[in-house]
Amino acid sequence: MALILMLLMPGAVGLWLVTGGRALPASSARLVAFVAAGGGGLAALVATVMRPVVDRAWIPDLGVRWHFEVDGVSAPLVVLTAVIGVLVVAHAWVEEPWADAPGSGSAATYLGALLLVVAGAFAAFAARDAVLFFLAFEVVLVPMWVLISRYGDRHSAAARADASARFILYTAVGSTLMLVGILLLVARAGTADLGELPAAAAGLGLGEQTLIAALLTLGLAVKVPVFPLHTWLPAAHTTAPTAGSVLLAAVLLKLGTYGLVRLPLANVPEGFARIAPVLAITGVVGILWGGLICLVERDLKRLIAFSSVAHMGFVVLALASGTETGVQAALIGNIAHGVISAMLFVIVGGLKHRWGSVDLAVVRPALREVSPRLGFALILGLAAGLGLPGLAGFWGELVSLLAAWNPAQHTGILRTCAVIAAVGAALAAAYSLRVARVVWVGEAVAAEAVDDARRQTPDARSVELAVLAVLGVAVVAIGVAPFLVFSVTADAVTALVGSGR
Repeated sequence: MALILMLLMPGAVGLWLVTGGRALPASSARLVAFVAAGGGGLAALVATVMRPVVDRAWIPDLGVRWHFEVDGVSAPLVVLTAVIGVLVVAHAWVEEPWADAPGSGSAATYLGALLLVVAGAFAAFAARDAVLFFLAFEVVLVPMWVLISRYGDRHSAAARADASARFILYTAVGSTLMLVGILLLVARAGTADLGELPAAAAGLGLGEQTLIAALLTLGLAVKVPVFPLHTWLPAAHTTAPTAGSVLLAAVLLKLGTYGLVRLPLANVPEGFARIAPVLAITGVVGILWGGLICLVERDLKRLIAFSSVAHMGFVVLALASGTETGVQAALIGNIAHGVISAMLFVIVGGLKHRWGSVDLAVVRPALREVSPRLGFALILGLAAGLGLPGLAGFWGELVSLLAAWNPAQHTGILRTCAVIAAVGAALAAAYSLRVARVVWVGEAVAAEAVDDARRQTPDARSVELAVLAVLGVAVVAIGVAPFLVFSVTADAVTALVGSGR
């Protein structure tokens, strides 16, 4: 019952808000959305502890079941989604995208879209039927498109149109490829149950496994995103409202890597192993490409978006190793990137809201002097992003490199990728220090200019400070106590990958 509440309550309230129209005042919409997000999040947390199972026939003629269950692989992602869902709704008290351009949409529609994305993510992470997983996966696309196209950057309608078109076109192509792979897998294995699929698909020939793995991996690679299928992401991040960017980075990208674990890696492991070197190489190219762009990118929000491409490259590299250690690294890397990217996008969104732009070429006073709380949060997020020991980002990157150094197969290629990825980690330190130098240290200006900047850039307080505090605590907690994630995922990963691999 807790799981049903977790899945349906945010979705039901979200649908009501989307159709609620402009008559619903923003204050009421925010309150209803916060209650829905809080209730759904609480139910999600209960589900990760109690582990209820919902298993009912849904489309009997096709063998599709309404089957939901939380296990060790999905539990950390369900918790992450629950926390992020509450935070993005709370952030509506800080930033009001619907008010920036009257006539484009209502607060109810905006908050409803946020809740629908969260509901779809809950369903996808808990789904235990391959077709159901695909349908839940697709639920998030339309509301995210609404967030980008209707509530995105008000300075350029052309940018919104371009970003939303790229988002829907790229993800639609990826979804088509993934659907073909799922249908082929289900048809050949004779079941859509993700618990039965590994055994049922074991008898498939190597050629069939490779074809299915290629279709699934290519479709999911768009969602991760893997180089060179990443070009939709920077535009979407740069244009989306702050809450949309947070959901995109912390939740939607995780659906792609989670899908790689649940579908090709778990069900057609031999086929996945054959394409793993290609996946590892593209992941490493993404690490280098994203890092190099971040060294010269002027728009801070776009820079954080490209850093996501680089960080997700480590997750992909870990999965390509085909080992239990690699899957563990990918799962903790997912969680770490989720909280770090969410924190950075909240900060950058706040700065853009205050400054009007986040162009690093603009000379500004030191953020540490003007807005010290925002400045501290920025330094914490950047330090975590560069992989500083003791913070969340360290464990995902370190264990990913260890997994790539000791892969199940293709040792030479994977070890070469591990060495190159280590260079990419150094690039992360370089561009993080560049941002710290430009924004946190700032430029020497007159005292009068500092006073003016303090009036124009008020420090984080109230809800914004609370959101940053929650994310900051998560960044430190995961860094100091990574066993909080590893202990939850260990048994499930062993069962999924197999102790002999």
